[in-house]
Amino acid sequence: MSELLEQDDWEAALLLLEESAEVSPQPSEFWDLLADAARLLWLHDDARWYGWRSVEARGGVVLAELRLGPRRSPVPSCGLLRPMWDVGRTTPDGDPLLGVAGLWIDGVRFLEPGGRGAARLIPLTFGFWRHLRPGDVVTMHETRDPVGAARVTEIRLPVNPG
Repeated sequence: MSELLEQDDWEAALLLLEESAEVSPQPSEFWDLLADAARLLWLHDDARWYGWRSVEARGGVVLAELRLGPRRSPVPSCGLLRPMWDVGRTTPDGDPLLGVAGLWIDGVRFLEPGGRGAARLIPLTFGFWRHLRPGDVVTMHETRDPVGAARVTEIRLPVNPG
């Protein structure tokens, strides 16, 4: 790490710190510091990503494989979309009770209709999603009709809840 700093390779140093967080989950403050550093280096995409990871650390995240169905336009990948999801809960009348979650799709700028990708879902209320297990399927809605489905691969609890 010190070699990178001596060479003024701050972007590589940030990447190294990010990779270290995959070994041991880090609190939101860690990600906030990386986001601040990325902003100072004019790395706006990285700053947005680190900000997303900070929210994951505070609130938890559902990792899933998303298959996008019928839709008129591509889905932006960088956490701008907050669709509703059928997570298997129902109202007293038996209708689906939908939960909201922010959506980040790894490795692409946009996911085209019919496309597939690794997704990160940040539920608005994590407790509403806590019953899910790997292999469960949640359905994405933007209106009454479903526009996609995601198979849960992992549930990560908050690192520093609250």
